[in-house]
Amino acid sequence: MRKLLTAAGLAAAVLAVAACASSSSSSSSAAAGGSSGTTLMVKTIGSAQVLTNSAGFTLYSFGPDTSTTSNCTGSCATFWPPVKGPATAGSGVTGTLSVITRSDGTMQATYDGHPLYTYAADTAPGDNKGNGLNASGGVWHEVTVSGTAPASSASPSSHGYGY
Repeated sequence: MRKLLTAAGLAAAVLAVAACASSSSSSSSAAAGGSSGTTLMVKTIGSAQVLTNSAGFTLYSFGPDTSTTSNCTGSCATFWPPVKGPATAGSGVTGTLSVITRSDGTMQATYDGHPLYTYAADTAPGDNKGNGLNASGGVWHEVTVSGTAPASSASPSSHGYGY
């Protein structure tokens, strides 16, 4: 009987991990902007008008990036998935949209010269857990409609994530 319960417990754990992996994949895909042709939206988060993807996930910029180069590759891009380009402007999106070619050859959307990312720890539309984080060699900020970090954003901090 004990072996049966242990086997059942193991099977349940495997199913739970599989379900989490499945839902992580789909929400990462949604958070990352899905397929080419992502529509960018505007949403009020806190007191700031910030950009989101069409699923409502906050978009971020990375301090070390330039208007032509993403400096978030490898494991960084696992935690901060690049928004696939090209992107289109939804209602209220007034900045300049463009694309850059990443080092892996994929296209990444940019807004007013800032390559765009989502954050894997944002699990629901409207989350902005990545705003103000100092991770992966630089500070991350939610992208406002004006293309700058919001005045009310958190001060840069290190949360010990180590990536």
